[in-house]
Amino acid sequence: MNLPLDPSRLKFGIGQPVSRKEDPVLLRGEGRYSDDLSLPGQAHAVMVRSPFAHGTIRGIGTEAARAMPGVLAIVTGADLEAAGVGPMSLNVGQKNRDGSPPHLPRQPVLTTDKVRFVGDPVAMVVAETAKEARDAAEAVMLDVDALPAVTEGRDAVAPGAPLLHEAVPGNVVVDFHYGDAEAVAAAFARAAHVVRLPIRNSRVVVSPMEPRSAIGTFEDGRYVLRAGSQGVFGMRGGLAKVMGVEVDAVRMLTGNVGGSFGMKASVYPEYPALLHAARALGRPVKWTDTRSESFLSDSHGRDHDMVGELALDAEGHFLAVRLTGFGNLGAYLSNATTLPSTANTVKNVIGVYRTPLVEVSTRCVLTNTTPVGAYRGAGRPEGNYYMERLVDTAAREMGIDRVELRRRNHIRADQIPYDAPSGMHYDSGDFPAILEEALAAADWDDFPARRAEARRRGRLRGIGIGHYLEVTAPPSKEMGGIRFDEDGGVTILTGTLDYGQGHASPFAQVLVDRLGIPFDRIRLMQGDSDLLIAGGGTGGSRSMMASGTALSTASAQVIERGRKLAGHVLEASAEDIEFSSGRFSIAGTDRGIGLLELAAQLRTMPAPPDGLPDTLDVSTTDQYEDSAFPNGCHVAEVEIDPETGETEVVRYVTVNDFGTLVNPMLVAGQAHGGIVQGIGQALTEHTAYDEDGQLLSGSYMDYGLPRAEHAPSLGFSSHPVPARTNALGAKGCGEAGCAGALPSVMNAVVDALAERGIAHVDMPATPLKVWRLLHEGVAA
Repeated sequence: MNLPLDPSRLKFGIGQPVSRKEDPVLLRGEGRYSDDLSLPGQAHAVMVRSPFAHGTIRGIGTEAARAMPGVLAIVTGADLEAAGVGPMSLNVGQKNRDGSPPHLPRQPVLTTDKVRFVGDPVAMVVAETAKEARDAAEAVMLDVDALPAVTEGRDAVAPGAPLLHEAVPGNVVVDFHYGDAEAVAAAFARAAHVVRLPIRNSRVVVSPMEPRSAIGTFEDGRYVLRAGSQGVFGMRGGLAKVMGVEVDAVRMLTGNVGGSFGMKASVYPEYPALLHAARALGRPVKWTDTRSESFLSDSHGRDHDMVGELALDAEGHFLAVRLTGFGNLGAYLSNATTLPSTANTVKNVIGVYRTPLVEVSTRCVLTNTTPVGAYRGAGRPEGNYYMERLVDTAAREMGIDRVELRRRNHIRADQIPYDAPSGMHYDSGDFPAILEEALAAADWDDFPARRAEARRRGRLRGIGIGHYLEVTAPPSKEMGGIRFDEDGGVTILTGTLDYGQGHASPFAQVLVDRLGIPFDRIRLMQGDSDLLIAGGGTGGSRSMMASGTALSTASAQVIERGRKLAGHVLEASAEDIEFSSGRFSIAGTDRGIGLLELAAQLRTMPAPPDGLPDTLDVSTTDQYEDSAFPNGCHVAEVEIDPETGETEVVRYVTVNDFGTLVNPMLVAGQAHGGIVQGIGQALTEHTAYDEDGQLLSGSYMDYGLPRAEHAPSLGFSSHPVPARTNALGAKGCGEAGCAGALPSVMNAVVDALAERGIAHVDMPATPLKVWRLLHEGVAA
C-alpha cells in the first residue's frame, strides 16, 4: 500500500539515510558479545589442538592433566562418541559429473583416528578457571605418527598424494561439471581467438574483530548455546543433528556479533563439546578462542586454482567461457562446503555479458589445511574476477580497446529480462549506462596524462575496470513477526541476523513506510531461536530481500486485522475502514484511531466477538520468489614503485545498481567494507603453508590485513533499477564490494605492469611478488 508522505516517513521512511539504532549502545561499550557473558558457576574450557598437519593418533595422554589443580574434566572424541554426540553434520548440494553422490568425509567432533590439519581439535580441558584450563591443556600428551601432508588442491589429486580420508578416494569430494561440453568445445573450435589464463583465487584468513566464543549449558532438559552466529534458527538445527536430539531440545542465543563474513555461520566442533561438558558437569562451560588459535580453528575463505578460457569471434564477440580447476576444501567440510567453486561460480561468471555458453569443471578436494568455508560472496567475487581478467586479457591480445570490448558484449537494457546460460533469469538492470557513468566518474579519458605524470616521478600507473554482477542467495522462507508490546513499542522478529550490517534501522524504516509506526518505537529481535518460526540467517546478501519481503507481508496482515478491529471499536463496517499514515479511519469522516492506540486498547477491552482477531500481533513466514542481481562498475587506479614493488590504490570510484536503497548510508558503508576486503585480498593478504602443512602466516605479524593506509577515498554513486523479484525492489549489497574490487584492482595492477611486458599477476600482488616480476621475471 502506498501511503502519502508524512514528516516521519520523510525522515525515517524507505530511502532515507537514517543512522544505525545500535551505534550509541556499541560506542558506549555497552554491547553484549559472547565473551562479555558470564553465568553463575561457569567453568572454563580450552581446546587441545594438533601441532601436526597429518598423522595417525597413537594415544592421548590425559593422566597428568587430570591431576592438575582446578581440572574438572578432559573430554575426548571417544567420550563424545560413547555419549552419542557427533559426528559433525555435512551438507553438499552438488553431485559428481556422472550424477553420483559426493564422497563425504566423516568428521568426529573431536578427532579419534588421525589428525588432518594443524589445529585439528583432539580434546577439550574443562577447569575452574581459564588459566587452569590452559595449563592443563599444555600437559595433555598427544602421541602421533606423522604422515606426509598436502596443502595445494592441484597436488592433492596427484599420483601418490597423501590420502586424508579412506571414504574419499583420491581426496576428491565432488567432481563437479556444469554445461554442454560438446557445444562449448565446438564454440572454441570455431573461435577466431581463444584466451587461456591460469588464475588463482587466493586463500584468505577470515578476521572478524570478535573471535569466536561460546557458553554451553543444560537447562530444564534442553541444551542452550550462547554464541555468535549468522542465524540462530539454522544453527539450532545444526546443533540438534550433532547432539542427536530433536530441535526442540536445543535453544540458540546470539547477542551482538563482531563480524563474521560467512565464517560464523556453521556449527564448529567446540560447540557440541561444550554442550556435552555442560550436561556432564551440571554447570555452564565457557570457551573463548585466542586470536592465534582462530587463525587455525576458524574456516578460511576462497582458495581456488582455475584455468579460465574465453572464446571470441573475429569481431570480439564472446562465444563461450570455460573454467577448469580445483577448489581447496581443507581437511574437512565447513559451511557452504563446495558451493563457492562450483554452483556459485557458474551463476556469477557470466556477469553483465552476452555469453551464449558456459562450462565449469571443478574438482573439490581435501588437503591438510584449515577447512575452507563461505567468505564474503562465496563464489560471487570469484566468478566476476575470472571473467573480468579474461576480458582484459582478450582485449590486450586482440588489440581491441578494453572498454569497447565490454560495450560490444554487454547485455543491453532492451534485452532484459535475460536468460543466461547459467540458468539465471536477469529481471532488471542497465549495464551499459552504469559503465559509462563509472568511466565519467573516474575521468577515464584523462588517465594517459596521469600515467605520464606518474612516469616522470618514476612510478608505474595503471587503471582497471571491475564490471560485476552478482546472483544473491536463492529463494528461501523467512519469518516476518510484528509484536505490539505493552509499553507502546513494537518489536520486529525475523530470522536473519545482524552481525555488523545494521539491520535495526532499515527494518524499522520498512515499518515506518508500511505502517506509519514512529521510528523510535520500533525494536528488533533476531537472536533467540525460541521466538522464531523460520529463519534463513544472514548470508548471500539476502537480508533486506528476505526480511523486507516478510515484513511487508506481515504489515499487510496487521493492516487487515486492524481494519476489522478498528471497525469493531469505531462501530463501523470493516469495509468502510481506511488506513493511512499509521491511522485507521472511517471513510469520508474524521473519526478514527491510531494503530498503536488500537493495540493498547485491545489489552484492556473485552474480548472481541467471534470471527475477529484478538490481537494485532502477526507471526508469519514468507518466501521471496527469486534471486536478485546487484551489479555495478568499479574503476581502480594504482601506482607501483618499481624500486620496492609496493602498490598503492590512489583513486577509486564505483557506480552501483542495488535496486531500491532502503537506507543509502548503510548501503554505502557495506560497499566500502567489501571494497577494502577486496583490496586486502588483492594486495596484502597472503595465507602461506610450508611443505609440512604448518601455517606460516599465523598471526598479524605475518598476515597482512589491509589497514587504513591501503584504503583510498572511495567514490560511491547509485544507478538504481529496482528488482522485480521482491516486494521492496531491493537487490542486496553486502558482498558486492568484493565482487568489484578484486577485478578492478588486479586489472589495474596488470595495466601498470604491462609496459614492462607483464601480462598477468596472481593475487596477492605483494611488494615482493611485484618486485621479483619486475626485476627477475618470476613471481615470489
